[in-house]
Amino acid sequence: MNKNNMQEVTNSSPFKISYPKGKKTNILISIPHCGTAFPNEIIDHYDQSKIPKPDDTDWFLEKLYDFANELGITIIEAVYSRWVIDLNRTPQNKSLYNDGRIITSLCPVTDFLGDSIYTSTNDEPNEEEVQRRLQVYHEPYHEKIDLILNELKNEFGNVLFWDAHSIRRNVNTIQKNDFPDLILGNNDGKTASLKIIETTLNSLKQSKLSVEHNHPFKGGFLTRSKGDPENNIHALQLEMSKDLYMSNNEMDYDNTKAEDIKRTLIKTFKNLITLMNE
Repeated sequence: MNKNNMQEVTNSSPFKISYPKGKKTNILISIPHCGTAFPNEIIDHYDQSKIPKPDDTDWFLEKLYDFANELGITIIEAVYSRWVIDLNRTPQNKSLYNDGRIITSLCPVTDFLGDSIYTSTNDEPNEEEVQRRLQVYHEPYHEKIDLILNELKNEFGNVLFWDAHSIRRNVNTIQKNDFPDLILGNNDGKTASLKIIETTLNSLKQSKLSVEHNHPFKGGFLTRSKGDPENNIHALQLEMSKDLYMSNNEMDYDNTKAEDIKRTLIKTFKNLITLMNE
């Protein structure tokens, strides 16, 4: 990878915000799994051979979505690796799926392949450490999202929260078959209005990409906890296969591929901006 992935950070905010460069719109994009940093007080606990390129990272999504500010969209992205704490898991560490797939925990001790990420079991976080990480990293990210969503709703009357994710084309601990290109999640229609869901699906399907809806991903804790369409707060999750914008080995950013998927995303967001402001 052409990125310095191993980052040791002291007293850093758990998120970065990038604000609109153009006319502000009522959309917030979240990228909760692009972080690669590790707090210096716990970095030595991890398997040092793994943390320079922490697996399960949504590599380069912040680069893929760099067009969004020009469209007036606000972006919040994670600073720390999901191996520190997974911002898309419930604070109670409750599983959102029960179909036999591997479920990494709130503070993971393995990667998606089931391999340990810590030096030893003694280095794995105990309950006190999990609660500390919740308070220091997880809660501030969610609180900032809530603040921005409320501000946008007060200004525009409605708001859309878009949770951006990417995944390897195949993770056989989740399902044996390859994933489709794009998977739109809204917890079976509970987190966004039908018009917003249909507009998004129609826009994505205008491409030549394969698009699934709520299978095998319905949206994680972020989408499910933020979406409240009856109160004009809508939430969607978009999962995409990494090889849409990365090299075939899913290690490096591919500018040519990325431009193709960017065109689809830009068209989708433009359609959503029009719909949200009718």
